[in-house]
Amino acid sequence: MALAALAGAWVVQLELKRTGYNPELTSPIVFTAVLAGLVGARLLFIFEEWSNFLRSPWDYIFTGAGFTWYGGFFGGALGASWVVCKNKIPWHGAADIIAPAAAIAYGIGRIGCHVAGDGDWGKVTNVPWGVAYTKAIIGWVDPSTGIPYPPGVRVHPTPIYEFIESVIIFGILWSLRKRDYPAGTMFWLCLILTGLARFAVEFWRINPAIGFGLTEAQWFGLAFTAVGLIQLARGGARSPKRAS
Repeated sequence: MALAALAGAWVVQLELKRTGYNPELTSPIVFTAVLAGLVGARLLFIFEEWSNFLRSPWDYIFTGAGFTWYGGFFGGALGASWVVCKNKIPWHGAADIIAPAAAIAYGIGRIGCHVAGDGDWGKVTNVPWGVAYTKAIIGWVDPSTGIPYPPGVRVHPTPIYEFIESVIIFGILWSLRKRDYPAGTMFWLCLILTGLARFAVEFWRINPAIGFGLTEAQWFGLAFTAVGLIQLARGGARSPKRAS
């Protein structure tokens, strides 16, 4: 998470300089976003595990594991929004600045998930790149059942899949950032791409379906994609142009 925050901060600083804003705002933007993101990610995780949380709350509060990314997204967005509004930076312009940073930070964070083995791996597989997380911080168990995997079992390393997706999304946003688009375009595009990426990778993960055969993350992904598409369709004619 620390490396993800540093990478995100570097990208934000570069974009603040390029767009004519004070680069010294990088630290408060990133620090507040990270802190609020961690709180949001933990709160959503607790909500998802509410019955277990009530039985043993301290196990869910004082632990290095147990974060849900969409909670982190909402928390981080609120934290960063507070800082940019306080410093009178137009929200849509700031969102465009932060979008590529968020993409690459998310990918680096997933490398941490892979190294730690925090339970967000995928289904059992025989593909050559399958991984056995035998030293996972939550134990080498099927997260959906809590039953230990037998020796020799390998699974899809979905954190690596998400890292690759994030690098691609970052590359797209970074290559388009200097073009003359309406303010907010990069952020809405980021929502679309990250929503589709998460929707896709869930087919290899083992999160339970909550409705119509789709997982919670897939429903969030569809919602993000829909919001991004609607905002792109609505904003092109009316939004002010981005600083370049």
